[in-house]
Amino acid sequence: MMTHQFADVGFHSGELAVQAKAGVGREAGRLVGMMQPAELRGGITGFLANSTFAVITARDSTGRLWASPLTGPRGFLEVTTASELRIHTTPPVGDPLRGLPSQQLVGIVVVEFAARRRVRVNGTLIDSTASTLTISVEQAYGNCPQYIQQRELDRRTGSGTTRPPNPYRDVHLRPRDVALIRRADTFFLGTSNPGRGTDASHRGGPPGFVRVTGDQLRWPDYPGNNMFNSLGNLAVNREAAVLFCDFTTGETLQLSGSAEIEWGDTGRSGDDGRTGRTVSFTSQDVVAGDLLPVHETAHHPYPRNPALTD
Repeated sequence: MMTHQFADVGFHSGELAVQAKAGVGREAGRLVGMMQPAELRGGITGFLANSTFAVITARDSTGRLWASPLTGPRGFLEVTTASELRIHTTPPVGDPLRGLPSQQLVGIVVVEFAARRRVRVNGTLIDSTASTLTISVEQAYGNCPQYIQQRELDRRTGSGTTRPPNPYRDVHLRPRDVALIRRADTFFLGTSNPGRGTDASHRGGPPGFVRVTGDQLRWPDYPGNNMFNSLGNLAVNREAAVLFCDFTTGETLQLSGSAEIEWGDTGRSGDDGRTGRTVSFTSQDVVAGDLLPVHETAHHPYPRNPALTD
């Protein structure tokens, strides 16, 4: 894999196609400036310096796409220049992105749950060591607080701070994995457009907003900022990764597979956001274990989560 500098700026063809089909091309056009090459300055720099939780989307040594949590004390996300972010942690033993190769496109979403704030950072992983990841940043921008459940997170102490040496890995979900998904009010979605970049995004809703049948997941696409970064990637490349975290137990569930956008009648079963859009994800690889070194001490649901339609 080689270092990649984005050849184009603005929205790519997949994003434009989804925006057009959703009828929001004009609204999205007002936000195209957010897609320009970024400089890590001002408020974004301060936000990153004070954050303790992030999710990275990247490829393992075989090229499979995964989403993995990254946590650390304040300052573990260090802006070293206006275009470089250094992360002072790496995925631990047992994580599918352990030892991830450099010179690849990656996406980061950094979430401050207590403040309901998030920032997305996309670029190229230019260095990967046993203790740090260094990213040459191409894009960095904030997202709105919609659907972020407010959480207070503390670092764990004692047992349960690391994933067991041999986490569960298979091609099928177990009943306990299905139960984790069904009680989840938050997950993270990784997508990639090989010609333009890799992305990590946050998804939230009431428990049960992700439906599970066998190894297939389905969730509604809620109204948002109309940029359609994730769905735009899926429109041109169906590879996808999903991460669920149980913030009370430390359990994690990482899935790698493929996803597609389903368009249909507004308000049909599963279309909780009444957008006419749902996403169907088929899991092909499953990793489950105890990865999170943080635990939840307080929780307040987002007050305007859409109601379930079935």
